[in-house]
Amino acid sequence: MSSRVTPWWEVLKLRDEVVHASGSIDDVQMSLFQAVHGTPQDRPPYAEPSYYGDITHPSPLFTDLMAKVAVRLGGGSKHTRARALWRLDQAMGGGKSHGLIGLWHLAAHPAALAQTDVGKAAWAKAALILDGQPPADLNNPVVVVLAADNMTAGKGSAEFDGPAQTLHERFLWRLFGGDNNLYLRYRDGYADKHRIVEALTAVGRPVLILIDEIMDYVRQLSLTENADLAIKDMAFLRALLDSVNDVPNVAAVVVMIASEADNIDLDEAGQKRRAELDDLLIRNGETATINDNTDFAEILRRRLFDGTPPAEVLKATATAFTSRMTGPWRAKVFDFVPAAANVEFPEEVARCYPFHPQLMTMAEQEWAKLAGFQRVRSTIRIFAATAHSQYQRGRSGRWAPLLVGPGDLPLSDPTVREAVINSGLIVDTRTQANYRQIASADIVAADDLKGAARELDRSRTDGIIGPLNPRAAERAATCLFLCSVIGARAGGRQGATEAELKAAVFVPDVNYSVGEADTVLAELMDVEGGGLSSVEHLAGKGGQAPRLFMSTRRTLNMLVKAARTSVTDEDRDEELAKSAERLSGTGPFKAKLFVRADPDRDPIAVLTAAGIDDARSTRLVVLDPRQFSLLNGIDKDTRDAIRAVMGLGPNKVPVQWASSAVFSCVNTQGRAAARGAAAAYLAWDRVAVMDAVRADDELSEQARSERADARRNLDSAVRRAYRHFIYLAEGDREDEPRVDRTHAFEPDSNLTSLDGSAVWKALVGQGKAFDVSALTAKALLHNLDVKDFGKPLDEVRDLFWSTPRMPLLPGGDADLQKAIYEAVTAEQLRLVGADGQDRVVTRPGDIAVGSSGLRLAPPQEVVPGPGPGPGPGPGPGPGPGPGPGPGPGPGPGPGPGPEPRTAEREIAFSLVTSMGDEGTRDAVRRLLMELSNAADEGHVSWAQLQVRVVIDDSVADAVEQAARDSGTNPSSRPA
Repeated sequence: MSSRVTPWWEVLKLRDEVVHASGSIDDVQMSLFQAVHGTPQDRPPYAEPSYYGDITHPSPLFTDLMAKVAVRLGGGSKHTRARALWRLDQAMGGGKSHGLIGLWHLAAHPAALAQTDVGKAAWAKAALILDGQPPADLNNPVVVVLAADNMTAGKGSAEFDGPAQTLHERFLWRLFGGDNNLYLRYRDGYADKHRIVEALTAVGRPVLILIDEIMDYVRQLSLTENADLAIKDMAFLRALLDSVNDVPNVAAVVVMIASEADNIDLDEAGQKRRAELDDLLIRNGETATINDNTDFAEILRRRLFDGTPPAEVLKATATAFTSRMTGPWRAKVFDFVPAAANVEFPEEVARCYPFHPQLMTMAEQEWAKLAGFQRVRSTIRIFAATAHSQYQRGRSGRWAPLLVGPGDLPLSDPTVREAVINSGLIVDTRTQANYRQIASADIVAADDLKGAARELDRSRTDGIIGPLNPRAAERAATCLFLCSVIGARAGGRQGATEAELKAAVFVPDVNYSVGEADTVLAELMDVEGGGLSSVEHLAGKGGQAPRLFMSTRRTLNMLVKAARTSVTDEDRDEELAKSAERLSGTGPFKAKLFVRADPDRDPIAVLTAAGIDDARSTRLVVLDPRQFSLLNGIDKDTRDAIRAVMGLGPNKVPVQWASSAVFSCVNTQGRAAARGAAAAYLAWDRVAVMDAVRADDELSEQARSERADARRNLDSAVRRAYRHFIYLAEGDREDEPRVDRTHAFEPDSNLTSLDGSAVWKALVGQGKAFDVSALTAKALLHNLDVKDFGKPLDEVRDLFWSTPRMPLLPGGDADLQKAIYEAVTAEQLRLVGADGQDRVVTRPGDIAVGSSGLRLAPPQEVVPGPGPGPGPGPGPGPGPGPGPGPGPGPGPGPGPGPEPRTAEREIAFSLVTSMGDEGTRDAVRRLLMELSNAADEGHVSWAQLQVRVVIDDSVADAVEQAARDSGTNPSSRPA
């Protein structure tokens, strides 16, 4: 250690609670119930607003939420500038209870909280929203706290709930502060939104509702004896969550972890209740978080230390490191360790002090993303135990690092070791036991004397180097331990590189060279010389450096569990996108386009730049599931973007060929299931290529088989998730000539919008496309408008790609050539030049549908002459072309003349009406009966129907089945 730099244990003071608990902080997991209802004997320190403010980092996310709740409560008539309902859904250990306690202080102790840093930041943001300061007391709000993790369903606590038993009754008792008259007045209105609104208004003050861990309570409703209670409680929650937006100066915050991040065990009924609450919170509220990964450093400093370090000490410490991280250290070590090679290293030292940026990066970017790691809670426990142990060493004159890095977690301290082992970094108990043994045997034992690495350090006799870095081997081994316990790090990497280990043993002293670090690592790798027995050497792949890994003998499933935690959200979603692109196929579509997500641009910009409109052909446009999804209440951006590139809506862009592009999109809930399958596949894929698995034939074969099964499961989940497609259709109203229509395949239909053939068949059923060989002469004539005659033929051809009234063609130009040829041959249509003269064609391929010199014309009417005899010349037909040429007229003969052409009429109508009136019902019935009779008698040769009815559930299934029998695939949803 350099004597020129004041060490951190001399300028920072550990908080008393950290010292008294010997680094094992008891209140890391805060309790809203204890803060609000705790007795004087067991009331935690954070129940005092001043202490709470001292230990709380004013993160932008949290202070923004506090400000908006303050606006809602104390904003008077401007309360509408903030949302009323909020949901906290961060995973376990993410700071939700900490946030609720802050909101409780905001409403219950506003003046005291306003004196703290977090309070000042919240008040400043609230003033910006309101264009002025809110009242200092926020107009004295009532705070209703429902700590659901401290409630028994159907059994109220007399101390807090008086006579109340149901959730609604307990809410009222707490809302009215035990006023029995008001309680009795509103007790029976558990499902009546109007009565709940009245109750919230009756207190005459702003109201803040805090509901903590609601799923802990909901799970109890599945008990048999709670069947009736479940109906009442869920009805109340629905009514309450629908009502809070309707009452001025009322706010509600609900803690409910997102289903994909919550491992709570629920039966089928419980899962349905969670889905119902999910829908309500999505529909009525907004999701908020308390902090993000970049807040860890500030959170830790406030929770662990009383005061801030002097700027001159921060600068001197950073300079001590950067001045020595040069020459061979830079070229051989720090250039390969991004957290230490960053040009902003001095700023990072100031942010992370007294912890090294390399350790903080590991916590923020690797640990925080692991499924079992409880973000803030686990981080505080590890860092608190480490800081306390190193603080005691430094204060007692023993060696301690200037910055606490990934090699400086004292595993000899049981509090530190258990904080790491039980943090969630290691996923199962057997592996925890194995690594606990490795920590003691290979690194350092609880007596701080034994352990392979510790004994190497103690046996070192160098009188100069030893005192500079007396725990060098232990530090390298500890860093390797941290890099190994999570099984696989980000990107599937295992263990650590030699550069990372050398960076962990670095000390900023001119006498400590890279050669010394090389010697330390060589000693650790020499098993026969007393080095580490658990280390495996992993060959570098793809140009990466070789790695070292502390291994335990584990089963394949244990390896997969460990690998699963290393699969980041980015890894998972990238695999999901790749699978969607791989599985999509064109079918009758001429082209497929996969639009990749771009998180730096909004969805409209992404679709606009994708070149969707750059083709005169049918295109199946598959949208990346990372940025686009439909349903679940969060699809507005996706729909707005698709409408824009269809030339619809307020943000429409210029397009020409939108009618021939069909957009395939993932279902939001289906995407959640596919994400799970993607993570499982990646875990098996990473395990299958691990050296330890590949070296064992049995394990290798099993891993390959499981990986293949996981790939099949992923493919199936992705196909099921892509249920929707959207296309441009003809509108039903004159003021809306073009509309977007969405079609959804049934979840159990095995149809997917990634399959162009399935999409095309559905489009045929919707009248948006022709089936193969379905464009006959009659069908062509049916779709031509009178204004299409006389247009250049290439313009008519283009209508099938650009105009929604024209169905899409599976065979493109060839279909159109064939239909025109049939119509011309049957004298139902004429092909003329720009001069109006008929053009003769002998086969479909002769019709140049891309020509601007050809036109379509109706057939000429031929009026019969007065009798037999030579025809004198042109007939009197009114068509644009000439009549029959000169020559003999039709003479008499015994044969029959040509059969008269059957007259047909196209009828089109749009009917949108209520069926409540008996006269209307009768008229509609007669209309449908006439159509039915015409179809029965063979008088209908072509039909294009679009029906949308709101129908009773009792007959809906029969109508849907009849629709399927007719060749279409109806969509259905609750009205």
